[in-house]
Amino acid sequence: MNDYAGQHEVISENMASQIIVDLARYVQELKQERKSNFHDGRKAQQHIETCWKQLESSKRRFERDCKEADRAQQYFEKMDADINVTKADVEKARQQAQIRHQMAEDSKADYSSILQKFNHEQHEYYHTHIPNIFQKIQEMEERRIVRMGESMKTYAEVDRQVIPIIGKCLDGIVKAAESIDQKNDSQLVIEAYKSGFEPPGDIEFEDYTQPMKRTVSDNSLSNSRGEGKPDLKFGGKSKGKLWPFIKKNKLMSLLTSPHQPPPPPPASASPSAVPNGPQSPKQQKEPLSHRFNEFMTSKPKIHCFRSLKRGGATPEDFSNLPPEQRRKKLQQKVDELNKEIQKEMDQRDAITKMKDVYLKNPQMGDPASLDHKLAEVSQNIEKLRVETQKFEAWLAEVEGRLPARSEQARRQSGLYDSQNPPTVNNCAQDRESPDGSYTEEQSQESEMKVLATDFDDEFDDEEPLPAIGTCKALYTFEGQNEGTISVVEGETLYVIEEDKGDGWTRIRRNEDEEGYVPTSYVEVCLDKNAKDS
Repeated sequence: MNDYAGQHEVISENMASQIIVDLARYVQELKQERKSNFHDGRKAQQHIETCWKQLESSKRRFERDCKEADRAQQYFEKMDADINVTKADVEKARQQAQIRHQMAEDSKADYSSILQKFNHEQHEYYHTHIPNIFQKIQEMEERRIVRMGESMKTYAEVDRQVIPIIGKCLDGIVKAAESIDQKNDSQLVIEAYKSGFEPPGDIEFEDYTQPMKRTVSDNSLSNSRGEGKPDLKFGGKSKGKLWPFIKKNKLMSLLTSPHQPPPPPPASASPSAVPNGPQSPKQQKEPLSHRFNEFMTSKPKIHCFRSLKRGGATPEDFSNLPPEQRRKKLQQKVDELNKEIQKEMDQRDAITKMKDVYLKNPQMGDPASLDHKLAEVSQNIEKLRVETQKFEAWLAEVEGRLPARSEQARRQSGLYDSQNPPTVNNCAQDRESPDGSYTEEQSQESEMKVLATDFDDEFDDEEPLPAIGTCKALYTFEGQNEGTISVVEGETLYVIEEDKGDGWTRIRRNEDEEGYVPTSYVEVCLDKNAKDS
């Protein structure tokens, strides 16, 4: 795909250098030529318009002078026929008529000259100037068309040059697509991200009928802090796979739903009668629920993946990771430290050689000036070696806990060491049993928190449980236990799970807020469709 895209870049570069640059310059030349031709056309048109105006002016002047001459002649004849008019007045009228006739003749000659000139200019305009201008524009457009054709031929040549390479690229794409091995890809992903935890053992039967003190099973979830045994594996990721597709809030509700009788409704419906709300009675819990609730409530709780992505701290020994991922991270760290040690040793050798040169040739430099740098590099090497020994010890400890693995499998998983991001943090190293599971209660709680956050990121688009009805709170209830939710008297909420006979009803206020309330505290109204189902 990169080669295929590269050939299109070659086409683009060749078009830019061989076509676009020349065409841009040629277009500017055409614009100037077109502008000059249009200017000549406007100039010729203005000249013919001026000639026409002069012709019209001379024509009107000739017409006016002729009329004045006719009036002067008529006035002279009238004066000459009148016996009462003196001879001087008759002579004056005769002279005035002669002047007017002369002016008319001059206007006639001028009009005739201008008319001949206009006819000549008009003939030149329509038969010479305008045709020449249009001919120039036509030739310009024809050159433009020829130039565009040449550019298209150049583009075709540019494209034809890369067609064989593009064909090879397409053949390579087809070959790469046909060589896909989905089974091998799946195996590589498994090797890169497998946790290394062992599946938990069977839970032993706990006999409650015996009067004697029963023996707590090694795999029981009710082991106390002081009774942790190496076989306890519930804290591992493998146990977490019991709920891989349940969202965090649903898992929390399932694990922390109240396993005790709900409180009775208050004697008075007024909130003032129960200022602190009803309290759930402290009764002995079953071992499984007791342990699950401890998982959810014990402190400190582990950070979720989203907080880690925002910069959460990671322990130095990567004890927060599953065994297999931890081994890969430690191996990667050891390799990085070894590279840094080698770099520092190369630098030390270079400084030593330079010092020997200074000793043999003092004029090149002072050998004593390198002692400080040499001591600093040696100190860095010692620090890196101590750091490497520390990580190698952790790596040996982890590899001793992992089951036997073939050398080939180690090499395969080593190919993906750099692809494993840190997942969770703040779990102590000495809380792992030899088989990779966590044995202390805090570690169990942390792993359950990982369970709740891990798959919340991966399956965050799962649809919430649908509402099967509504309910109205009859009394105020302050949910102080895990899995319960506080409600206010008169509040309307959605019912997502009706009472199963234990006295609790599961409700929802919004998408992120749901829990259990005593059934006697709410008035439930189920939808008809929900009742039928």
